[in-house]
Amino acid sequence: MAGGGLCFLLVLLLVLRLGGSADSLPLLMDSIIQAVAELEQKELEGGPAASVRVLLSAGSPGGLPPFLQDSVSPGASPLHPDPLGAELRALVDRVAQHEVRGRQERGVLLAPDGSTVALRPLLLGLEAGQQGRRAVPLGDGLRLPGDTGGDTLAGFRNDSANVTWLGERAEPPAAVDSLLAAALATELGLAFLHPSPTPSPPGLGSEGCWDQLSSPQNFTLLDPPTAPLTMAFLNGALDGVLLGDHLSRLPPPRPRLSLLLGQYYGAGVDGDPAFRSNFRRQRGAALISAPNLAQQVWGALVLLQSLEPQHPQLHNKSREQLAQVASYASQEFTEAFLGCPAIHPRCRWGAAPYRGRPTPLQLPLEFLFVHHTFEPAQPCASFARCAASLRAVQRFHQDVRRWDDVGYSFVVGSDGYVYEGRGWHWVGAHTRGYNFRGFGVAFIGDYTASLPTAAALRTVRDGLPRCASRAGLLRPDYTLLGHRQLRRGTDCPGDALFHLLRTWPHFIQTVN
Repeated sequence: MAGGGLCFLLVLLLVLRLGGSADSLPLLMDSIIQAVAELEQKELEGGPAASVRVLLSAGSPGGLPPFLQDSVSPGASPLHPDPLGAELRALVDRVAQHEVRGRQERGVLLAPDGSTVALRPLLLGLEAGQQGRRAVPLGDGLRLPGDTGGDTLAGFRNDSANVTWLGERAEPPAAVDSLLAAALATELGLAFLHPSPTPSPPGLGSEGCWDQLSSPQNFTLLDPPTAPLTMAFLNGALDGVLLGDHLSRLPPPRPRLSLLLGQYYGAGVDGDPAFRSNFRRQRGAALISAPNLAQQVWGALVLLQSLEPQHPQLHNKSREQLAQVASYASQEFTEAFLGCPAIHPRCRWGAAPYRGRPTPLQLPLEFLFVHHTFEPAQPCASFARCAASLRAVQRFHQDVRRWDDVGYSFVVGSDGYVYEGRGWHWVGAHTRGYNFRGFGVAFIGDYTASLPTAAALRTVRDGLPRCASRAGLLRPDYTLLGHRQLRRGTDCPGDALFHLLRTWPHFIQTVN
């Protein structure tokens, strides 16, 4: 009996291992890049570019929007035999379709920069870029699948100089940009037709937490979503627009997508550190203007209404109503997403639990206090290093100084991200005697003799306070101070940084 029981356990373990192997691959962007690389090595009909269509064909429902189907080859259909191995096929099937069920978000991946990215809008942007950006006509001249017409938009760049802001008797757009419509504009417009499209301030879209960072399998939103426009979807859509635009500008032969994705989610495309996922918002703000995006969202909704007259969100909606939605959606996207810094929540950097019970702030606050961590003295240029540095700061504050938590409200790295400390709503321990009256923001590093990166400085000088004021968390007439101005015996935030702070707006030299 003992031998039989042992055999049964061994068989059970083998079955579980084989059965569970399909779900064992972590939901990492690197795993998808590996899948793309394997597809590119196959002899697919349509060439290496067909790898995106194979991924888009996974799951149900899905596929390409009608206006992108005119150049589909048989490589877009599931191939037999399957060009992917069992593990990669199972991974692709899990993440090919984006959806939100309750607080569970599916179809998302953890990128090396710590951000979470929805795969489907990323793939749609890549496909539209490979086809070349085209103007898809609207109205009576609407072209349906199979019509390869349409003016090329290669080299297209949004320019608001000749665009009339919607609401000023604007005429409906004559055409829509295939790239923006596929990756961003359609879903952006539909999200703001949602009954409750209220974003979580300051920013746009719901953030979430992974069950684990080393081998992520499940992603849970921090708050119940009010609309399907999550932070992960916006990241994927913007990445799709940026990379699709880049592809559309390149003459053939274009680089392999696995190489392009590896660079974008790594050190930078073609060695440019500013062209990577860490700085997607800054690059997106330079490419997308609110007036032009409003036209594109309006056109995308009109296009979808023409293709699906009975669409539940568009049925019986007038073009004037769609124009109003497009104006509001584009303004929120450009101001509350592109114009705000990306903030990694506490769960993302591995924060230890708060000790005790936090005290709520009475918002809006009137001060912004600037610090540097001093130790670690070196700036952090990657998510892994920034997260480790912040964990070290929290350990020091909790275990040595006996504070309840990391003292700062937010910490800014040199990797393009802000890291949540005590956050927007809880009293910190950063500026003794004034913790109730202001947010404490610290740069990781020692800035006695040098300065933080230009991007990090812009975040604290412009982006973070502007978005906090817009969300009603910080008074528009707030006062900016260095830590040393309110605490004797400290050089914080360092001589070099404090000298620069004295030139910033909202700084005051004399403290009453």
